[in-house]
Amino acid sequence: MPNQIDLNNDFPVITESDKLYERALKVQKPVTQTLAKGPGQFTMGVAPKYLVKGKGAHVWDADGNEYIDFNSAIGPISLGYAYPAVDNAIRQQLNDGITFSLMHPFEVELAELVNEVIPNAEAVKISKTGADVCSAAIRVARAFTGRDKIFCCGYHGWHDWYIGITSRNAGIPEAIQDMTFTFEYNDIESIKAALDETVAALILEPFIFEAPKPGFLQELAEVCKANGTLLIFDEMWTGFRIALGGAQEYFGVKADLAVFSKACANGMPIALLTGRADVMELFNSEVFSYTTFGGEALSLAACIATIKELRDKNVPQYLDEKGALLKDGYNQLAIELGMDQYTRCIGFNCRTMLTFTPEAGNGLELKTLMQQEMIKRGILWAGFHNMCFSHTDQDINYTLEAYRAVLPIVKEAILSGDVKSYLKGEVLEAVFRKVSNYNIKPKAAAL
Repeated sequence: MPNQIDLNNDFPVITESDKLYERALKVQKPVTQTLAKGPGQFTMGVAPKYLVKGKGAHVWDADGNEYIDFNSAIGPISLGYAYPAVDNAIRQQLNDGITFSLMHPFEVELAELVNEVIPNAEAVKISKTGADVCSAAIRVARAFTGRDKIFCCGYHGWHDWYIGITSRNAGIPEAIQDMTFTFEYNDIESIKAALDETVAALILEPFIFEAPKPGFLQELAEVCKANGTLLIFDEMWTGFRIALGGAQEYFGVKADLAVFSKACANGMPIALLTGRADVMELFNSEVFSYTTFGGEALSLAACIATIKELRDKNVPQYLDEKGALLKDGYNQLAIELGMDQYTRCIGFNCRTMLTFTPEAGNGLELKTLMQQEMIKRGILWAGFHNMCFSHTDQDINYTLEAYRAVLPIVKEAILSGDVKSYLKGEVLEAVFRKVSNYNIKPKAAAL
């Protein structure tokens, strides 16, 4: 029988997942469309590889095993799988068609709605993916300022301007790589020292897990404005989660441009670029950024329904409250079980992450052990709590019970000095990393 949500499961049978994977190896390179969903991030030999169904905050794999899901499709599921209000909007539009030969009224309706809820949304551009709108923002910033260089902090997609600064930069001309620089989050002084008349835009995730120092984002906006550099917020993770209006609303600071995608349509593919009207005006003439599927009506319907639901049900507050139960509950368990020197849960409540200290040992081995034991107990776990509106108190209480059962196993493994011997599958892979020029310097910026 497939596993249910139970503390006493055996490791799941993943026969069908493995069969699909073997087929994929013959015809796909790579086998995953997103690294975070791929087999390198889920321990080979234990974890499922394919999901076939979701309902609420639960998912089922190709073998029928059920799990509580804290990945939320790597971000897009903000309300829950198969959420009625969104699915009904999609079904209703499906009766009338998907993509048309002229613009669709939903494009206007969505832009008006976004204008109401996003602080800087004087104008709105609709596209399909986060990478699309990040790159559109960079292009229009360069056109508006007449400058070329970009400062960035965080992950901003697969396009050349950004990925050239990482270890996966093959195929990107060196000239492109030399126009982007990275900076340390919360280090306002290094940014002040490095900004000059060559910098078109500074793009960052307003926060990832570390909180901004008091006044950091506000001062960042001020120094960018003074330098004639556009400030871009990449709100893929913060948008619609930390607050309906994203980090701009939560921290009371406006960016010149902001980009959104993950949470705004509960799983349907859509992305938004918002910003100052004078900057966005360039898309009408000088700057080219178009896509056939930008006006695809099912995603537009889903986005409108999702934003209204997020607003009307005050979902960000729910994510904050329920996420706090998990975060605080885990940290309390770590103290009770004598694990607080080795692990803690960090981040804003809507999206938290489990961390291990250097004293605990190899972080990837520890994450693999935690993952295999949580999966055994019916929780699809990848180190994060990406909260959605369908995570219930029952889900949270059960998850804390699972942590109570798993943490002593992890502690035993740490004390043994041989965590790897506790693993039933392969150690997780490290994701690609940033490389040179991690800390920007005035000299580097002026090259």
